[in-house]
Amino acid sequence: MKPKAVYIHIPFCSHKCHYCDFTAYVVGGQPVDEYLEALEREMAYTVAEVQPEKIHSIFIGGGTPTVLEPKQLERLLAAVRRHFPHWADDIEFTVEANPGTTEPDKLRVMREGGVNRLSFGAQTFRKDLLEKIGRIHSVEDIRRSVHQAREAGVENISLDLMFGLPEQQVVDVEAAIREALLLQPDHFSVYSLKVEEGTLFHARMLQGKLPLPSEDDELAMYQLTRQQLAEAGYPQYEISNFAKPGFKSRHNSTYWRNEPYYGLGAGAHGYMQGVRHQNVRGVKEYIRLTSEQGRPVDETHTVPLEEEMENQMILGLRLMEGVDVSRFAQRFEREVGDVFGGVLERLETKGLIQWEKGRIRLTEQGILFGNEVFASFIGEAVL
Repeated sequence: MKPKAVYIHIPFCSHKCHYCDFTAYVVGGQPVDEYLEALEREMAYTVAEVQPEKIHSIFIGGGTPTVLEPKQLERLLAAVRRHFPHWADDIEFTVEANPGTTEPDKLRVMREGGVNRLSFGAQTFRKDLLEKIGRIHSVEDIRRSVHQAREAGVENISLDLMFGLPEQQVVDVEAAIREALLLQPDHFSVYSLKVEEGTLFHARMLQGKLPLPSEDDELAMYQLTRQQLAEAGYPQYEISNFAKPGFKSRHNSTYWRNEPYYGLGAGAHGYMQGVRHQNVRGVKEYIRLTSEQGRPVDETHTVPLEEEMENQMILGLRLMEGVDVSRFAQRFEREVGDVFGGVLERLETKGLIQWEKGRIRLTEQGILFGNEVFASFIGEAVL
């Protein structure tokens, strides 16, 4: 399969959040224009190696892509159109945005460049909690940014929310969802905090200065989120994602269905022709390598068949629809029961998965213990 999805990474932010371990750097003093030039070089080299077919989704993430100035955004979007010229009529074109960074001029440029979906990192609607996690936007910034996007004609808006934050309580999550629903977004991504090495939160945790909610409270936050969003008309379609009918994230579904995609930019991951790659993370190194050798790849991994099948199960089971057994057999020319019979039997006995209408899905218990389910497939494929 050739990629039908494009991911582009903009590694610049106005401020580094306390929990962030992504490839992201404070934009002040960074060679932004040189980076965009390097990104164009990588696009050219990449499509020369793997020519694109009709593109169904584009996702510009970060970092915070909307820290770019309007002219820089315009240049970036023009480059995307130039190197990936064939778009599906119903393409999903997403840009990640921080509330407060989408002024009318930027919205106009994005709409003219083909962007039709914005994903705002709201995270929480509690003012002091925003400050505690290192966010610099306000609650009013969230509301204003969503309203401005609607006025600019953006018909698909997603909000990111987080739970399990320091000093966060179950009632805070309930209040955040209530506030978020008033904005009538089309999609929600709701994630639990993961404390990653190298972040400020990790350092505080090692010092015993990170007062996280209990596991019981975190579970209550997740269950409350699922219930409230379902009742509000946002069915859960993936472990952490909820959408109105017709608004599931097409781009992220590419990942969950284990399909190939272009990955461009510093620190970006890509998956093409059976090979996964990660680009160098440093901005200056990225610029240098695109100038000297074209593609700024740091690591590559040719995925063996066993791992490919394991990924198909691990990623596919994140979706509420589960893994299509016939699609698995068509892709790999093997029956899923022949490859993972022992694993599937154990998980079914534990009540973590179920077979239903030609699909293997997580049970309600399996949703809560997803990591146990996913880990069960690692190294277990039988050829």
